Parts: sequence; structure tokens; C-alpha cells
Amino acid sequence: MYKKDLPFFILVLIAFISLIYVDTNLITGDDYSYNNGDTAWVLVSTALVLIMTPGLAFFYGGMVQKKNVISTMLQSFVSMAVITVLWIFIGFSLAFGDSFQGVIGDPRSYFLFQNVINHAPIELAPTIPFLLFALFQLKFAIITPALITGAFAERIKFTSYLLFLVLFSIFIYSPLAHATWHPDGILARAGVLDFAGGTVVHMSAGIAALAGAIFLKRRTKEKNQPARITYVMLGTGLLWFGWFGFNSGSAFGANELAIIALATTTTSSAAASLTYILFDNFRGKKPSAMGACIGAVVGLVAITPAAGFVSIPHSLVIGICAAVTCNLMITWRSKTSIDDTLDVFPSHGIGGIVGMLLTGVFASKEINPAIENQGLFFGEARLFLAESITLVGVSIYVFIMTWMILTLTNWISPIRVNSEDENIGLDQSQHNESL
Repeated sequence: MYKKDLPFFILVLIAFISLIYVDTNLITGDDYSYNNGDTAWVLVSTALVLIMTPGLAFFYGGMVQKKNVISTMLQSFVSMAVITVLWIFIGFSLAFGDSFQGVIGDPRSYFLFQNVINHAPIELAPTIPFLLFALFQLKFAIITPALITGAFAERIKFTSYLLFLVLFSIFIYSPLAHATWHPDGILARAGVLDFAGGTVVHMSAGIAALAGAIFLKRRTKEKNQPARITYVMLGTGLLWFGWFGFNSGSAFGANELAIIALATTTTSSAAASLTYILFDNFRGKKPSAMGACIGAVVGLVAITPAAGFVSIPHSLVIGICAAVTCNLMITWRSKTSIDDTLDVFPSHGIGGIVGMLLTGVFASKEINPAIENQGLFFGEARLFLAESITLVGVSIYVFIMTWMILTLTNWISPIRVNSEDENIGLDQSQHNESL
């Protein structure tokens, strides 16, 4: 068997296992009472979160050189295929299966979605079917590794990227999701708050992006004109639209908390977009469409961990702080030797960090009575301390694990294209396609 044939035979094996594996627990089970309104809203939210990944494809695709647009967009699209299959097999089990020391789930718990259809509702979402919860969480698992692709765009080998997707999901995303969102997760028990993925999604993607940019080293030619700024604007619109499902859907019901999350999401993004272009203007730059789009996204990133815990005025503060901080970090990064192609770390990594810390500052029991500790703004320090310690621990874990995954991937299949393929462009060299 040739090495290039291995992925095909793996797919054949997956199909064979799926064909012969039948779980009788999928057929019989107890009846549970669900709320139709909550179920309808989370169904819609699940679709909204999925559309964020094509939105991300346009957002990233418009920023790269014309010869790399298709390859960059495909890296997002293919995540929908790879992670869905992986999630059905073991991903969901690792993230939400029976807990092992609060760190990881038992991969046997829901293998091939056994015991999912008629499973009792999870504590996090008691009014919707467990299967719907599993599918909603799938969409988060899909977009997280896709976010990383912007850091090593224009120079990564496609087949190696597929392996990276799988390993990242198993060894980084799933453990973080389990620790943060599983009722028995170690971070959940410590009181860490992450409403919709500031730590699990954006910080993990941002830190992994930093490791990836350093590992793959600089492109042969770093300076380039964005291929389609109109793609960037379209992608931003899809991301902002889908983010309502991302954050508001994480209330797991058509309730007051969902409305609060929807409100704080759009106000933070609006404040960040406006602040970003005004801050550019203050620093002597012209207000730009690119700046407005990047600002909107970093506002969405920063509010994600806080969306269901903070007030609307505080969401404006979060958006403003994120815009200024990320703007400065993008400028700083451009002066270093780190070639983070689309500034994933300054946007998602730093944006997630800002959001996480400010959750520890502004989280309020008046907004969400379910939380045990309020933020620093209300005179309580325990939550802020928990968020800060988690920030350091997660950053170290993600960076080290990403470096190990990249090293393993590179050993199995060289992860970077050669200089000739890079100069030709990944659309042609990796996919034999062009705009």
C-alpha cells in the first residue's frame, strides 16, 4: 500500500465499521418531556452556527493572495466533513462522555452516537433532546480548528492539514470542551465561566495559531494584496449573523438569557467595529472596510465567553477594549518575525483572552442568577482569579500540545509545501484549480 492510498483505506474502514455496528439502544428508550420552543430555537441556532464556517471561509479567502483563495476556503469547508465524521465516532464521547478525572470523556460512552437518541437530557440543556445538544456542540467543534488555518494560510500541505484537524480535535478541543462544559469537568467544578467558547474555541484556536505560525516559519513572500475585500465583508456578515446562534443558542432555550446573549453579542461587535476604525484614524490611518470587519469579529470573539453573564453597557466596554487591544497586537505582530498570515492569534487568541478576563470582571448575578461568583467589578475576586489561572494553564497546554501535534504530523507527512508549490499557489499545486 502506498502512503498516498492510506486516507482512502481509512475511509473504507470507517464505512465498514459503520455498516456492521448496530446499537439496539438507538431503537428503544424512555420518553422525555421537552420544551418545543427551546427545541425549535436550538435547532435554528445549530444551523446558524454551521453557517459561520462558510462565513469564515469567505472572511479568510478574501484576505489571501488570489492564487490561494480556493485552498484557503477549502480548509474551512473540509472541516465540516472531517470533524462531523470524527464527532460521530469518538469526538462527542471525548467531550461529553463519562468523565475521567474531569479531564476527558470515555471514548466508549457514545461511540457512533450509541445511547444518544434516547439519552436523558444533559444537565446543561434539560429542556431539549440530547441528540440536539450533541449536534449543536458539533458545530463548535467544526469551526474551532478552521479558525487556526488563517495563521498558516498559503503554505500548508492539504493532506497534512487533514491529519492536523483530527489530532487537534482529539487532543486539544475535546479535552477543553470536557473540562469547561461537562458538569464534572475540572474547570467547570472550579467555577470557570465560559458561556459560548471564549476559552474552548477562541483561545484554543488563537494559541494553536501562534504555535502553527512559528512552526511553519515565514512565507517566501509575506507582502500581498487581499484577493477580494468584498469576500471579507460577506464573510463578516455571515459570521455576525451566525454568531447569534453561537452565543444566544448557548442559553439552550428560547428564554430571557438567550435574549440577553443576543443583545450583548451585537452591541459588543458594533462597538468594536466602530472603535477599530476610529482607532485606526486616530493613529493616522484611513478608515477601511477591512478594519471595520476585523473590529466586528474581535468584538464577537471577546463577548463570546461573557455573553450570558454581563450587562449591555458592559458588553460595550468589552467590545471597545477588544478592538483597541487587538489592533495594537496586530501592529506589534507585524513588526516581529512571526508570520501569522491573517493575524489569528492577535484577533482570536488575544480577543478570547480579553473576553475571558473581562468575564471575570463584569459577570453579574443580576444578569445570570445561576453563577456562584460575581466579577471583580462587584467586589468579588474569586471568579477573576479562576479565569486568570485558567488562562495561563490553557495557554501553556494548547501551545505545547499543538507543537507536539505539528511535529507528529510533519513526521508522518511534511506539513509545509515546497517553495515552488508556494510560489505557484496552493490552488494549483494542491488542488489543480483556480479562480
